[in-house]
This record gives sequence, structure tokens and C-alpha cells, in this order.
Amino acid sequence: MKRTLAFCSTAAIGTLIAVAASAQSPALPTPKVEEVMVKVALLTLNDANLTGNYNVLYAKMAKPFRERFSADTLKQAFKSFAGRHIDTIAGMPTIPTEDPAIDSDGSLLLRGYFDTTPSRLSYELDYAMSEGEWKLITIDVKVRATSSSASATDLVARATADVTRMQGRK
Repeated sequence: MKRTLAFCSTAAIGTLIAVAASAQSPALPTPKVEEVMVKVALLTLNDANLTGNYNVLYAKMAKPFRERFSADTLKQAFKSFAGRHIDTIAGMPTIPTEDPAIDSDGSLLLRGYFDTTPSRLSYELDYAMSEGEWKLITIDVKVRATSSSASATDLVARATADVTRMQGRK
């Protein structure tokens, strides 16, 4: 009887540890959800670039980003995109350049591009679990000409919070 009780207790503790571990490291979203996350982030950036109002994009950023930066920081980071449309991506598929992954800090990494010929819109989006959902912590966007003879100006912008350093302060 004592062995059975001890075994049941050990099994119950093992199950609790497994459940706690899975709660700490969320699973990757489905490919469809990942595509929606990418498009929502970039279309929100598009709206901010066209209106000059970065408050909505700022509100969608993870709490560590918002604690460190302001909406004006986003505006400055993306000033080269001001007034430029990147909304053509809405009906296009994402083309991943790397498999989605969760890094050692727990950030969800989404990398890819949209074939927006004659240019290419590339993105590197990092999401942190914040306030119970995946929220942007880094947004890195590039629009580059795909042909070497093109005279289009490359647009490159990045806004990021150093999550590791922010977590170390708390």
C-alpha cells in the first residue's frame, strides 16, 4: 500500500511538473495564425506610416517595449517609410526564410518576405509573451529593389527592445 501511494504521489508530481513546463513555454502558432500575425503587424505599421500616428502600433507592442520606448520612438525608427504604402501585402502569401522558432529567451521568431516585385518586403518579427498573448518586441522591415539596375531607394527600419536586459532589471 505504501509503495502504491508513493508511486501515485510521484506520478502526480511528475504530471504537475510537465503541465507547469508546458505552460511556461507556449507552442508555436499554426502557420495560418503566423501569417495573420505577420500581416497584422505590417498592415498596422503601414497605417502608422501613412497617418503619422504610431499610437496603435505602439499599443500592440509587448510591455517591455512600451516600458522602454514611446510611440514617437517608433515614428523615428520608421521615418524612412513615412507616407509609403506597404499594404500590397494584404492579399499575398508570406514566404518564410526560416522555420518559425521559439528562442532560448522564449521569443517567437518569424522571418520571411513578400514578393512585391519589383521590390521585396522582408521582415524579421520577434514576439514576446506579454499580457497573455504574443506581442511584438522587435519589428525589422526592409524594402529593397530586386534588380541591381533599379534606382529605387532601399528602405530599412528597425525598432527593438532588448528583452534580455529588460528582464534582468526586474
